[in-house]
Amino acid sequence: MLLKQGNHTAYARLYDRYFHLLFIYAFKRLKDEAEAKDVVQDFFTVLWVKRDTLNFTAVFPAYCFTAVNNRIIDIFLHQRVTDKYIGSISLPTEQEEAKTDHLVREKQLMAYIDKEIQALPVKMRKIFELSRKSNYTYKEIAEELSISEKTVHRQMSNALLRLRTKLGLFVFLMLLTKI
Repeated sequence: MLLKQGNHTAYARLYDRYFHLLFIYAFKRLKDEAEAKDVVQDFFTVLWVKRDTLNFTAVFPAYCFTAVNNRIIDIFLHQRVTDKYIGSISLPTEQEEAKTDHLVREKQLMAYIDKEIQALPVKMRKIFELSRKSNYTYKEIAEELSISEKTVHRQMSNALLRLRTKLGLFVFLMLLTKI
């Protein structure tokens, strides 16, 4: 075959003879003129580039239509994968957005609480942490720190009062920013 030998005239004749037929076939399947032209043009480009390695065991028109059809199938498969991927990426619903907003605010609140606990006087902070984080009773805290239970009770009351005051202001400000 002359095409295998690099004959430009033979290639041009094949192009002129089959381009329009292959384009109509591709357009009917793809329903997109530009994409159909791209598929057929791609076929002819590959035909020329790989001309010396191609073996035409079948009739040339059958080879052309099969090659174009395979490219069309590749497009459909790629589109299916794309659609599936896009479908898996869904936009968050209002409920999910509210949950995310809630989690962000909860994290901010926890950070603020930790900051305010760290701002307590050392002895008061130690008593508060033993009570709330380590679940010690007032009696156990008093024994641990060698102080009276009444002192533990007073320190806890003062710590809670400070935290409530600070947190009340923080919650108020958080509500204002939400409005």
